[in-house]
Amino acid sequence: MASGVFVLVFGLIGAFVRVPYVAIGPGPTYDTLGNVDGAPVIQINGQQTYPTAGELRMTTVSLNDQISLFGALGLWASGRYALAPREEYFKPGESDEQVQQENVKEFQDSQSNAEVAALKHLGYPVKVLVQEVVSGSPADRLLSAGDRLLMVNGKSIAQEEDVRAALAGTRAGQTVSLTFQHGNDAPRTGSLTLAANPDPKQEQGFMGLQPIDRADVPFDVKVSLQKVGGPSAGLMFALAIVDRLTPGAMVSGEHVAGTGEIDEKGNVGPIGGISFKVIGAREAGATVFLTPAPNCAEAAAAAPSGLKLVKVTSLDSALTALEDLKAGKATPSC
Repeated sequence: MASGVFVLVFGLIGAFVRVPYVAIGPGPTYDTLGNVDGAPVIQINGQQTYPTAGELRMTTVSLNDQISLFGALGLWASGRYALAPREEYFKPGESDEQVQQENVKEFQDSQSNAEVAALKHLGYPVKVLVQEVVSGSPADRLLSAGDRLLMVNGKSIAQEEDVRAALAGTRAGQTVSLTFQHGNDAPRTGSLTLAANPDPKQEQGFMGLQPIDRADVPFDVKVSLQKVGGPSAGLMFALAIVDRLTPGAMVSGEHVAGTGEIDEKGNVGPIGGISFKVIGAREAGATVFLTPAPNCAEAAAAAPSGLKLVKVTSLDSALTALEDLKAGKATPSC
């Protein structure tokens, strides 16, 4: 009788009690040159676009949270999932909604960075916006997030590096002028007194703002994916934008997948979950996988048969690799 009760209790615990782990596995993939729910993943309005061919497929990782003991064991035993402590993905006290909001912001930032990187590669201009203003800083009394910076300390601002260059040699207590534009308002000029820099390695005065490059073009680029988070789709978005805005098919019928965080300068950074992404890519029919250089070793250890790994470090290197693939030339491999 007692053993029967024990088995029942254990069964109830295993079936209903949640364990502090998450299960990670291959997630859905999306062709950034294709459609999702009837709408193009990449929409460009107000500018001529060109036909494309083949696929440029972004990859994702699935994360199963709030799993039971039996559920966790079943997912692990399937061989397609790995278990990881929940605190590696959810900060203590952080709600699922907060995590989702962070993921959405990272995804939106990756879209913006991809747009800037792609359009800069194609020779389009950029503008410098205030991404963030530090509360209580000198800039907090003059600027708002989203304002466009035109001049700082008497120097014209064409890219974000110009802001730091304009402050070179300044000191706390020094007054500098700024010309900026808020929305569609006329440009304004004001001044602020620099504070001491909170970074001991930086000697120049501190304004208290974070500049960021954004595209300055008379057309719109929109990404229509929903319920996808994180920054790792940036490279594939940038490639799709370049492909749509240039004559000739970039991949000529090839099924190319890939991943990689991208900054506005086109540098490609490492991402998480690469071992699951290569599996998801191959299952979706990809034969080529664009792999951030720092992820190469992990990707090579997990890549399924029939998937060629191409090592990339930047948007330019990815574009060169795709041109070489199309021409039958050798490409950097992992």
